[in-house]
Amino acid sequence: MSAVQATLPLEFNRPAAPALRWADAGGTGFEIGWDHAQHRLTPPVAHLQAGSPVRQGWEAGRIVFGPRTRPATPQVRKWLQLRLSAWQRGRAFEGVQVTPAFLRRIDVPVCPIVREPLTHGTGGPLDASVDRVNNDAGYAAGNLALMSVRANAAKAAYAWDDAMRFVRQIEAGALGGIDGLDAAQWARLAVLMAYATPLPHAVAAALPMLVLPPPRLRLLNAVQCLQALLTLQFTREGYTQRIAALATLMPCTHTQDALRGLMHTLLARRIAAGFGSDQITLRRTLEDLWADPLVLRRWQRLALSLTEAHCEQVVREAMRRGLAGRELRWLPRELATEGWALESRGYVPMAQAIEPLHPATPPLVAADPHHQREPMPLGLAA
Repeated sequence: MSAVQATLPLEFNRPAAPALRWADAGGTGFEIGWDHAQHRLTPPVAHLQAGSPVRQGWEAGRIVFGPRTRPATPQVRKWLQLRLSAWQRGRAFEGVQVTPAFLRRIDVPVCPIVREPLTHGTGGPLDASVDRVNNDAGYAAGNLALMSVRANAAKAAYAWDDAMRFVRQIEAGALGGIDGLDAAQWARLAVLMAYATPLPHAVAAALPMLVLPPPRLRLLNAVQCLQALLTLQFTREGYTQRIAALATLMPCTHTQDALRGLMHTLLARRIAAGFGSDQITLRRTLEDLWADPLVLRRWQRLALSLTEAHCEQVVREAMRRGLAGRELRWLPRELATEGWALESRGYVPMAQAIEPLHPATPPLVAADPHHQREPMPLGLAA
């Protein structure tokens, strides 16, 4: 068979039984198959049945590209896998920003939840897995993070408050762990999910920063944006001068004193913990500072003395003055949750499901990533 011939192997040319009635109103399935061909990859067998939009796109792409294909990097494979998974379940996928290059930028060497080095392609529980942080939002920039398969499987379809409930149940002695995670790991997962979940100011202010925001995550709560900005001051030199400058941004003397008290407590705990020589150790040290009850009390004294508007104003002014560093970037309101599809809880609006004639076949749906979205109040890209 020549390189440009579109004929499928004999196995895939057999009549499909049972047949499916495929829905691909937005052409998403065809595009996924086309991109498989462009990278010389074969879609999963389930999508090679007759009439499948993925197969149709794949066959058309093989004719057009022939041997002139692009490298199938691990990020490309993951990108195609995420798109196919989203399409199958009717989930919104924002394809302009979420690219193989974006997935490379959010890569981390250690799972932020279980704190073990991530592996790749072993089939084990520590293999790297990309997932949505907020389960009620789509696959979009700012709502994706890398974690282990183990943490991702435990997270499942739970929300941040479910994770906090599991923490209380484990700490009460009712259970030693839930779905393979202990109380500390569920607490880190709860905080991570809370970042990408719009919360009341007082609720977000009560959470310790047990996990620092991973790369490219968008924080939707102004008080957590301030919390991240303050904590990350200790990742680079010159924090004494910056803390003094940040105090001047507080709206009154009470909040200025509260900020100084918090930062002095964080600094004392930071010094006592020692200075790690690598970024992974440093991040873990800063996260563990927030397990100290005194740190949390002093943070809440500051945070609950501020309004959401105060927090937003302080963060934006700190960034304008160069006090936030390169780790954080402010996003306008209309860009904070672009592509998240929050109004439809992360699903493609009016998505049509495939009607399988066999009950064991998972439903496949078409996705339209160009739907209209309501802007969220704010966003901070970490």
